[in-house]
Amino acid sequence: MSYITGVGLTPFGKIDGSTTLSLMREAAEAAIADAGLKRGDIDGLLCGYSTTMPHIMLATVFAEHFGIRPSYCHAVQVGGATGMAMAMLAHQLVESGAAKNILVVGGENRLTGQSRDASVQALAQVGHPIYEVPLGPTIPAYYGLVASRYMHDHGVTEEDLAEFAVLMRSHAIAHPGAQFREPISVTEVMASKPIASPLKLLDCCPVSDGGAALVISREPTTEHRIKVRGCGQAHTHQHVTAMPADGPSGAEQSIARAWAASGAAVCDVKYAAVYDSFTITLLMLLEDLGLAARGEAAARARDGYFSRNGAMPLNTHGGLLSYGHCGVGGAMAHLVETHLQMTGRAGDRQVHDASVALLHGDGGVLSSHVSMILERVR
Repeated sequence: MSYITGVGLTPFGKIDGSTTLSLMREAAEAAIADAGLKRGDIDGLLCGYSTTMPHIMLATVFAEHFGIRPSYCHAVQVGGATGMAMAMLAHQLVESGAAKNILVVGGENRLTGQSRDASVQALAQVGHPIYEVPLGPTIPAYYGLVASRYMHDHGVTEEDLAEFAVLMRSHAIAHPGAQFREPISVTEVMASKPIASPLKLLDCCPVSDGGAALVISREPTTEHRIKVRGCGQAHTHQHVTAMPADGPSGAEQSIARAWAASGAAVCDVKYAAVYDSFTITLLMLLEDLGLAARGEAAARARDGYFSRNGAMPLNTHGGLLSYGHCGVGGAMAHLVETHLQMTGRAGDRQVHDASVALLHGDGGVLSSHVSMILERVR
Protein backbone atom coordinates (compact mmCIF):
# COMPACT_ATOMS: atom_id res chain seq x y z
CA MET A 1 0.00 0.00 0.00
CA SER A 2 1.19 3.53 -0.74
CA TYR A 3 -0.22 7.03 -0.53
CA ILE A 4 0.33 10.19 -2.53
CA THR A 5 0.98 12.48 0.42
CA GLY A 6 1.91 15.76 -1.24
CA VAL A 7 1.96 17.54 -4.58
CA GLY A 8 3.60 20.63 -6.03
CA LEU A 9 3.23 22.49 -9.31
CA THR A 10 4.66 25.66 -10.83
CA PRO A 11 2.81 27.85 -13.31
CA PHE A 12 3.49 26.79 -16.91
CA GLY A 13 4.42 29.03 -19.81
CA LYS A 14 7.32 31.46 -20.26
CA ILE A 15 9.28 31.67 -17.02
CA ASP A 16 12.28 33.89 -17.66
CA GLY A 17 15.44 32.96 -15.80
CA SER A 18 14.23 29.45 -15.01
CA THR A 19 16.32 26.31 -15.35
CA THR A 20 15.63 22.59 -15.11
CA LEU A 21 16.98 22.56 -11.56
CA SER A 22 15.15 25.70 -10.40
CA LEU A 23 11.81 24.45 -11.71
CA MET A 24 12.31 21.01 -10.18
CA ARG A 25 13.36 22.61 -6.90
CA GLU A 26 10.31 24.88 -6.72
CA ALA A 27 7.90 22.00 -7.38
CA ALA A 28 9.74 19.68 -4.98
CA GLU A 29 9.67 22.22 -2.16
CA ALA A 30 5.94 22.63 -2.61
CA ALA A 31 5.28 18.87 -2.67
CA ILE A 32 7.33 18.18 0.46
CA ALA A 33 5.61 21.01 2.34
CA ASP A 34 2.23 19.77 1.14
CA ALA A 35 3.06 16.35 2.57
CA GLY A 36 3.91 17.90 5.92
CA LEU A 37 7.48 16.62 5.64
CA LYS A 38 11.00 18.04 5.67
CA ARG A 39 13.78 17.40 3.17
CA GLY A 40 15.44 15.04 5.61
CA ASP A 41 12.35 12.82 5.56
CA ILE A 42 12.89 12.04 1.86
CA ASP A 43 14.79 8.78 1.47
CA GLY A 44 13.96 8.07 -2.17
CA LEU A 45 14.20 10.19 -5.33
CA LEU A 46 12.96 9.61 -8.87
CA CYS A 47 13.35 12.30 -11.50
CA GLY A 48 12.55 12.56 -15.16
CA TYR A 49 14.80 13.56 -18.05
CA SER A 50 15.28 17.07 -19.39
CA THR A 51 16.01 18.01 -23.00
CA THR A 52 17.56 21.31 -21.87
CA MET A 53 19.80 19.57 -19.32
CA PRO A 54 20.53 16.12 -20.76
CA HIS A 55 22.83 14.97 -17.97
CA ILE A 56 23.57 11.24 -17.72
CA MET A 57 23.08 11.41 -13.92
CA LEU A 58 20.33 13.98 -13.53
CA ALA A 59 18.82 12.35 -10.43
CA THR A 60 21.98 12.64 -8.36
CA VAL A 61 22.66 16.10 -9.79
CA PHE A 62 19.28 17.18 -8.46
CA ALA A 63 19.77 15.39 -5.14
CA GLU A 64 22.99 17.32 -4.60
CA HIS A 65 21.39 20.57 -5.72
CA PHE A 66 18.40 20.02 -3.44
CA GLY A 67 20.49 18.99 -0.46
CA ILE A 68 19.27 15.43 0.09
CA ARG A 69 21.08 12.09 0.24
CA PRO A 70 18.48 9.45 -0.62
CA SER A 71 19.04 5.74 -0.11
CA TYR A 72 17.32 5.09 -3.45
CA CYS A 73 17.76 7.35 -6.47
CA HIS A 74 17.57 7.24 -10.24
CA ALA A 75 16.18 8.92 -13.34
CA VAL A 76 13.48 7.50 -15.59
CA GLN A 77 12.97 8.05 -19.31
CA VAL A 78 9.82 6.84 -21.12
CA GLY A 79 8.79 9.97 -22.98
CA GLY A 80 5.43 11.42 -22.03
CA ALA A 81 4.66 8.38 -19.88
CA THR A 82 7.62 9.15 -17.60
CA GLY A 83 5.65 10.97 -14.89
CA MET A 84 3.13 8.17 -14.46
CA ALA A 85 5.87 5.54 -14.74
CA MET A 86 7.80 7.22 -11.93
CA ALA A 87 4.66 7.35 -9.77
CA MET A 88 4.05 3.65 -10.42
CA LEU A 89 7.65 2.79 -9.61
CA ALA A 90 7.55 4.86 -6.42
CA HIS A 91 4.39 3.02 -5.41
CA GLN A 92 6.10 -0.33 -5.93
CA LEU A 93 9.28 0.75 -4.16
CA VAL A 94 7.36 1.96 -1.13
CA GLU A 95 5.37 -1.28 -1.05
CA SER A 96 8.62 -3.27 -1.20
CA GLY A 97 10.11 -1.38 1.73
CA ALA A 98 12.96 0.13 -0.31
CA ALA A 99 12.05 3.63 0.87
CA LYS A 100 9.52 5.36 3.09
CA ASN A 101 8.99 8.73 1.41
CA ILE A 102 9.88 9.03 -2.28
CA LEU A 103 10.07 12.38 -4.05
CA VAL A 104 9.04 12.19 -7.70
CA VAL A 105 9.96 15.30 -9.70
CA GLY A 106 10.16 16.60 -13.25
CA GLY A 107 10.78 20.04 -14.70
CA GLU A 108 12.29 21.80 -17.66
CA ASN A 109 12.72 25.28 -19.16
CA ARG A 110 11.78 23.92 -22.56
CA LEU A 111 10.31 27.21 -23.82
CA THR A 112 13.05 29.65 -22.78
CA GLY A 113 15.96 27.21 -22.55
CA GLN A 114 16.19 26.08 -26.16
CA SER A 115 15.29 27.32 -29.61
CA ARG A 116 12.20 26.19 -31.45
CA ASP A 117 14.28 24.25 -33.97
CA ALA A 118 16.29 22.54 -31.22
CA SER A 119 13.09 21.48 -29.48
CA VAL A 120 11.59 20.12 -32.69
CA GLN A 121 14.79 18.23 -33.50
CA ALA A 122 15.13 16.76 -29.99
CA LEU A 123 11.56 15.47 -29.89
CA ALA A 124 11.71 14.08 -33.43
CA GLN A 125 14.35 11.60 -32.27
CA VAL A 126 11.60 9.26 -31.07
CA GLY A 127 11.44 8.28 -34.75
CA HIS A 128 13.41 5.42 -36.26
CA PRO A 129 16.98 6.68 -36.87
CA ILE A 130 17.20 5.02 -40.30
CA TYR A 131 13.66 4.77 -41.68
CA GLU A 132 11.94 7.84 -40.19
CA VAL A 133 14.19 10.61 -38.81
CA PRO A 134 16.14 11.17 -42.11
CA LEU A 135 12.83 11.92 -43.84
CA GLY A 136 12.29 14.90 -41.56
CA PRO A 137 9.04 14.14 -39.69
CA THR A 138 8.21 15.93 -36.45
CA ILE A 139 6.18 14.68 -33.51
CA PRO A 140 3.04 16.39 -34.93
CA ALA A 141 3.73 14.65 -38.25
CA TYR A 142 3.82 11.24 -36.58
CA TYR A 143 0.54 11.96 -34.79
CA GLY A 144 -0.93 13.38 -37.99
CA LEU A 145 -0.42 9.97 -39.59
CA VAL A 146 -2.08 8.25 -36.64
CA ALA A 147 -4.95 10.74 -36.75
CA SER A 148 -5.58 10.24 -40.46
CA ARG A 149 -5.83 6.48 -40.07
CA TYR A 150 -8.06 6.66 -36.99
CA MET A 151 -10.37 9.19 -38.61
CA HIS A 152 -10.68 6.97 -41.68
CA ASP A 153 -11.42 3.86 -39.63
CA HIS A 154 -13.90 5.34 -37.17
CA GLY A 155 -15.59 8.26 -38.91
CA VAL A 156 -13.94 10.90 -36.71
CA THR A 157 -13.83 14.44 -38.16
CA GLU A 158 -11.52 17.39 -37.69
CA GLU A 159 -14.37 19.15 -35.88
CA ASP A 160 -14.52 16.20 -33.49
CA LEU A 161 -10.85 16.71 -32.64
CA ALA A 162 -11.44 20.43 -32.15
CA GLU A 163 -13.98 19.71 -29.40
CA PHE A 164 -11.16 18.59 -27.12
CA ALA A 165 -9.08 21.70 -27.69
CA VAL A 166 -12.12 23.77 -26.74
CA LEU A 167 -12.82 21.61 -23.68
CA MET A 168 -9.26 21.83 -22.35
CA ARG A 169 -9.21 25.59 -22.85
CA SER A 170 -12.52 25.97 -21.00
CA HIS A 171 -10.96 24.17 -18.03
CA ALA A 172 -7.68 26.11 -18.13
CA ILE A 173 -9.55 29.41 -17.84
CA ALA A 174 -10.21 28.63 -14.17
CA HIS A 175 -6.55 27.86 -13.34
CA PRO A 176 -4.27 30.86 -12.68
CA GLY A 177 -1.16 28.84 -13.53
CA ALA A 178 -2.27 27.81 -17.02
CA GLN A 179 -0.26 28.97 -20.02
CA PHE A 180 -3.37 29.73 -22.10
CA ARG A 181 -6.59 31.04 -20.56
CA GLU A 182 -8.40 32.74 -23.44
CA PRO A 183 -11.62 30.99 -24.58
CA ILE A 184 -11.56 29.35 -28.01
CA SER A 185 -14.26 27.88 -30.23
CA VAL A 186 -14.38 24.98 -32.65
CA THR A 187 -14.41 27.53 -35.47
CA GLU A 188 -11.18 29.09 -34.16
CA VAL A 189 -9.52 25.70 -33.84
CA MET A 190 -10.48 24.86 -37.41
CA ALA A 191 -9.11 28.21 -38.64
CA SER A 192 -5.78 27.91 -36.81
CA LYS A 193 -2.55 27.34 -38.70
CA PRO A 194 -2.10 23.88 -40.29
CA ILE A 195 0.76 22.00 -38.63
CA ALA A 196 0.58 18.38 -39.85
CA SER A 197 -2.64 17.46 -41.59
CA PRO A 198 -5.19 16.95 -40.13
CA LEU A 199 -3.70 18.61 -37.03
CA LYS A 200 -3.78 22.37 -36.70
CA LEU A 201 -2.04 24.66 -34.24
CA LEU A 202 -4.77 24.46 -31.61
CA ASP A 203 -4.86 20.66 -31.90
CA CYS A 204 -1.29 20.63 -30.55
CA CYS A 205 0.04 21.25 -27.05
CA PRO A 206 2.35 24.22 -26.57
CA VAL A 207 5.99 24.18 -25.48
CA SER A 208 6.34 25.39 -21.90
CA ASP A 209 8.59 26.04 -18.95
CA GLY A 210 7.38 24.38 -15.75
CA GLY A 211 7.84 21.80 -13.05
CA ALA A 212 5.79 19.33 -11.03
CA ALA A 213 6.43 17.01 -8.11
CA LEU A 214 4.75 14.58 -5.73
CA VAL A 215 5.63 12.55 -2.69
CA ILE A 216 4.62 8.91 -2.39
CA SER A 217 4.79 7.50 1.13
CA ARG A 218 4.29 4.21 2.92
CA GLU A 219 1.86 5.83 5.38
CA PRO A 220 -0.32 8.96 5.29
CA THR A 221 1.53 12.03 6.53
CA THR A 222 -1.39 14.48 6.66
CA GLU A 223 -5.17 14.28 6.96
CA HIS A 224 -5.38 13.49 3.23
CA ARG A 225 -5.45 9.80 2.37
CA ILE A 226 -5.08 9.26 -1.37
CA LYS A 227 -4.13 5.64 -1.95
CA VAL A 228 -2.55 4.19 -5.07
CA ARG A 229 -4.97 1.35 -5.65
CA GLY A 230 -3.36 -0.24 -8.70
CA CYS A 231 -1.27 0.40 -11.81
CA GLY A 232 -0.46 -1.20 -15.15
CA GLN A 233 1.92 -0.66 -18.06
CA ALA A 234 2.21 -1.72 -21.70
CA HIS A 235 4.90 -1.04 -24.31
CA THR A 236 3.85 -2.16 -27.78
CA HIS A 237 6.40 -0.46 -30.06
CA GLN A 238 8.75 2.48 -30.31
CA HIS A 239 8.46 3.65 -33.91
CA VAL A 240 5.25 4.58 -35.69
CA THR A 241 6.22 2.35 -38.64
CA ALA A 242 6.18 -0.61 -36.21
CA MET A 243 2.88 0.32 -34.54
CA PRO A 244 0.72 -2.84 -34.36
CA ALA A 245 -2.21 -2.75 -36.77
CA ASP A 246 -4.20 -5.47 -35.01
CA GLY A 247 -4.95 -6.54 -31.47
CA PRO A 248 -5.43 -4.44 -28.32
CA SER A 249 -3.65 -1.09 -28.13
CA GLY A 250 -1.08 -0.35 -25.48
CA ALA A 251 -3.63 1.72 -23.56
CA GLU A 252 -6.14 -1.13 -23.62
CA GLN A 253 -3.48 -3.47 -22.25
CA SER A 254 -2.23 -1.13 -19.53
CA ILE A 255 -5.70 -0.27 -18.25
CA ALA A 256 -6.64 -3.96 -18.15
CA ARG A 257 -3.59 -4.57 -15.95
CA ALA A 258 -4.50 -1.60 -13.75
CA TRP A 259 -8.05 -2.91 -13.32
CA ALA A 260 -6.67 -6.32 -12.37
CA ALA A 261 -4.20 -4.83 -9.88
CA SER A 262 -6.75 -2.51 -8.29
CA GLY A 263 -9.86 -4.65 -8.30
CA ALA A 264 -11.72 -1.63 -9.67
CA ALA A 265 -13.74 -1.19 -12.86
CA VAL A 266 -14.55 1.72 -15.15
CA CYS A 267 -17.94 2.12 -13.47
CA ASP A 268 -16.14 3.05 -10.23
CA VAL A 269 -14.27 6.00 -11.75
CA LYS A 270 -15.46 9.51 -10.87
CA TYR A 271 -12.61 11.61 -12.32
CA ALA A 272 -10.20 11.13 -15.24
CA ALA A 273 -6.76 12.54 -16.03
CA VAL A 274 -5.64 11.49 -19.50
CA TYR A 275 -2.58 12.47 -21.54
CA ASP A 276 -3.46 15.01 -24.25
CA SER A 277 -0.39 16.01 -26.24
CA PHE A 278 -2.68 16.36 -29.26
CA THR A 279 -6.44 16.31 -29.60
CA ILE A 280 -6.19 12.97 -31.40
CA THR A 281 -4.15 11.55 -28.51
CA LEU A 282 -6.87 12.42 -26.02
CA LEU A 283 -9.72 11.20 -28.21
CA MET A 284 -8.08 7.84 -28.91
CA LEU A 285 -7.02 7.25 -25.31
CA LEU A 286 -10.47 8.02 -23.94
CA GLU A 287 -11.89 5.34 -26.22
CA ASP A 288 -9.09 2.85 -25.51
CA LEU A 289 -9.57 3.32 -21.77
CA GLY A 290 -13.29 2.60 -21.98
CA LEU A 291 -14.43 6.13 -21.11
CA ALA A 292 -16.25 6.34 -24.44
CA ALA A 293 -17.24 3.84 -27.10
CA ARG A 294 -15.18 3.67 -30.28
CA GLY A 295 -15.87 6.77 -32.38
CA GLU A 296 -18.04 8.43 -29.69
CA ALA A 297 -15.62 10.40 -27.50
CA ALA A 298 -16.23 13.68 -29.33
CA ALA A 299 -19.98 13.34 -29.00
CA ARG A 300 -19.53 12.90 -25.26
CA ALA A 301 -17.35 16.00 -25.14
CA ARG A 302 -19.95 18.03 -27.02
CA ASP A 303 -22.65 16.83 -24.63
CA GLY A 304 -20.68 17.97 -21.56
CA TYR A 305 -19.84 14.48 -20.30
CA PHE A 306 -16.18 15.43 -19.69
CA SER A 307 -16.80 18.96 -18.40
CA ARG A 308 -16.17 19.99 -14.81
CA ASN A 309 -19.84 19.48 -13.94
CA GLY A 310 -20.29 16.45 -16.19
CA ALA A 311 -20.48 12.75 -15.38
CA MET A 312 -16.72 12.25 -15.92
CA PRO A 313 -14.71 15.43 -15.27
CA LEU A 314 -11.50 15.35 -17.31
CA ASN A 315 -8.23 17.27 -16.96
CA THR A 316 -9.83 20.13 -15.04
CA HIS A 317 -6.59 22.13 -15.01
CA GLY A 318 -6.62 22.37 -18.82
CA GLY A 319 -4.32 19.47 -19.66
CA LEU A 320 -1.25 19.63 -21.84
CA LEU A 321 -3.27 21.40 -24.53
CA SER A 322 -3.90 24.51 -22.43
CA TYR A 323 -2.19 24.30 -19.03
CA GLY A 324 0.98 23.54 -20.97
CA HIS A 325 3.61 20.92 -21.67
CA CYS A 326 7.12 21.18 -20.22
CA GLY A 327 8.14 17.59 -20.88
CA VAL A 328 8.02 15.18 -17.92
CA GLY A 329 6.32 17.73 -15.68
CA GLY A 330 3.50 18.16 -18.20
CA ALA A 331 1.87 14.82 -17.50
CA MET A 332 2.70 15.12 -13.80
CA ALA A 333 0.49 18.22 -13.71
CA HIS A 334 -2.42 15.87 -14.42
CA LEU A 335 -1.53 13.94 -11.28
CA VAL A 336 -1.19 17.11 -9.20
CA GLU A 337 -4.62 18.31 -10.33
CA THR A 338 -6.11 14.89 -9.57
CA HIS A 339 -4.73 15.02 -6.03
CA LEU A 340 -6.17 18.50 -5.51
CA GLN A 341 -9.55 17.34 -6.77
CA MET A 342 -9.50 14.21 -4.61
CA THR A 343 -8.63 16.22 -1.50
CA GLY A 344 -11.21 18.96 -2.16
CA ARG A 345 -8.59 21.68 -2.74
CA ALA A 346 -9.23 22.61 -6.36
CA GLY A 347 -11.03 25.87 -5.59
CA ASP A 348 -13.24 27.13 -8.42
CA ARG A 349 -12.37 24.00 -10.41
CA GLN A 350 -13.61 21.61 -7.73
CA VAL A 351 -15.78 18.77 -9.03
CA HIS A 352 -18.62 17.10 -7.14
CA ASP A 353 -16.97 13.72 -6.61
CA ALA A 354 -13.38 12.65 -7.26
CA SER A 355 -13.23 9.73 -4.85
CA VAL A 356 -11.85 7.31 -7.45
CA ALA A 357 -9.64 8.54 -10.30
CA LEU A 358 -8.21 7.02 -13.46
CA LEU A 359 -4.94 8.46 -14.77
CA HIS A 360 -3.13 7.57 -17.96
CA GLY A 361 0.18 8.62 -19.49
CA ASP A 362 1.42 8.04 -23.04
CA GLY A 363 5.01 8.16 -24.29
CA GLY A 364 6.37 8.29 -27.82
CA VAL A 365 3.77 7.83 -30.54
CA LEU A 366 1.24 5.90 -28.45
CA SER A 367 4.23 3.66 -27.69
CA SER A 368 4.48 3.42 -23.89
CA HIS A 369 1.45 3.46 -21.61
CA VAL A 370 0.95 3.70 -17.86
CA SER A 371 -2.47 3.55 -16.20
CA MET A 372 -3.15 4.29 -12.53
CA ILE A 373 -6.16 4.03 -10.26
CA LEU A 374 -6.24 6.27 -7.17
CA GLU A 375 -8.76 6.12 -4.34
CA ARG A 376 -9.62 8.44 -1.47
CA VAL A 377 -9.86 6.43 1.73
CA ARG A 378 -10.91 7.33 5.26
